[in-house]
Amino acid sequence: MVDYSKWKNIEISDDEDDTHPNIDTPSLFRWRHQARVERMKEQEEEKQKITEKKKTTEQKLKELKTKIDHKEGNLDELKKSLEELEKEQKRMKDAEEELKKKEKLQPWNVDTISKDGFQKTVINKSAINKKQELTEDQKEMNLKDFIKKYEKILKQYGMMQKYEDSKKFLRDNHQLVCEDTANYLVIWCIELEMQEKHELMAHVAHQCICMQYIIDIAKQLDVDPRACVDSFFQRIQVADAEYKNQFIAEIEAFKERIRKRAEEKIAIAIAEQEEEERLARLGPGGLDPVEVFNTLPKEMQDCFESRNIAMLQEVIAKMPEEEARYHLKRCVDSGMWVPDGGKKAEGEEGGAEAEAEGEASAEETTEADKPAAI
Repeated sequence: MVDYSKWKNIEISDDEDDTHPNIDTPSLFRWRHQARVERMKEQEEEKQKITEKKKTTEQKLKELKTKIDHKEGNLDELKKSLEELEKEQKRMKDAEEELKKKEKLQPWNVDTISKDGFQKTVINKSAINKKQELTEDQKEMNLKDFIKKYEKILKQYGMMQKYEDSKKFLRDNHQLVCEDTANYLVIWCIELEMQEKHELMAHVAHQCICMQYIIDIAKQLDVDPRACVDSFFQRIQVADAEYKNQFIAEIEAFKERIRKRAEEKIAIAIAEQEEEERLARLGPGGLDPVEVFNTLPKEMQDCFESRNIAMLQEVIAKMPEEEARYHLKRCVDSGMWVPDGGKKAEGEEGGAEAEAEGEASAEETTEADKPAAI
């Protein structure tokens, strides 16, 4: 039985470009940013198509009305065409209204963000823009210092249930409104999932996405994230069903990534533990006794399991000399067979073979002379 508790504090490894604590939080969520950019591009293309079609329809209507006024052509056909164009114009207006509604629901569009949170906050943008590029080592050191200093209140935020409580807590602890908090929550989510605390992981994941949304707003507006706390919580609390469904979808996608990373971490940890155990049991000749035992003939396996030297001598005596020498050499190199009760055998293959073939009789054999049990 493998003890998983020893891995509950495993740190994110350097091979993870999407969840490593040294990487900026936006990189952790590149998959979501890309999806959002693609949605915005599709909406812009749709908007252009509707605008062009609307303009074309209006032009045709104008021309058709002129023909009707001057009675040019078949009036019945002209009126029928006019009716069709008016229906098309109505469809264009409906599509335009629907598109405006979608744009209004976009969470990170500047026009949809509540202004109240910014009217009472003064931000020094020049200070924000003077960000110093840090090395990976510096980022890692800063994150460790941040966690050491604020881990207690970071966990408090991660456990909160209500939006109002989270908003007030972040106001009172404004130092938490930063990317280091999002990084810490990602690491904590993976640890919780590895410990099979699935419900708690899901809750912390919700808080992590909230923090990431706040940081995203700040980046789009080029302001300090602390100025966006009120805006985010005001928006999410009054959001309609479509907006909230989008927010929930973001959380579910994030949780799925956490589950996948946790599974990979556990698999790596188990493999490392098994390798440590294998190295620890290697014999004097560098062979693994488990691997050697599995390659022995069934009769020899029975001898080692029962620790019966007399039976082993009989089995070896019936074997061809080369085969017996081969198996005995591997048994010695793996530590399964210890010649002279632990004393170094004189000679290599011949010493081991002579010992097995009966230099000491079964009656004179002590417990120390018997084969090691598997």
